[in-house]
Amino acid sequence: MVRHCVFVRFRSDVDATERAAIHADLEALRRVIDGMGKVEFSVNTSPEPFARGFTHGFTIDFRDAAARDAYLVHEAHSRAGARLVAALEGGTDGLIVFDLEMSA
Repeated sequence: MVRHCVFVRFRSDVDATERAAIHADLEALRRVIDGMGKVEFSVNTSPEPFARGFTHGFTIDFRDAAARDAYLVHEAHSRAGARLVAALEGGTDGLIVFDLEMSA
């Protein structure tokens, strides 16, 4: 399994309604991308001072690297990703992506 971890810095003018719509767009991808599993969203709740301004994050579990790779090039992901990036401080500078290979 691959856990796709994304950490973001939303622009200050992006309200909770828009963030929820972005989350819904990403969650909806589960219906069109085979092997895409659980999607989780949260604000950063860590008490440690290492977030570097990244305030929100989400994870997506994929059955395997092939499913993750299909997600990366899917047109629906491109649309959802563009909406997310448009809401971030500095565009892609407001984004960190990290994929973890998880043991079963």
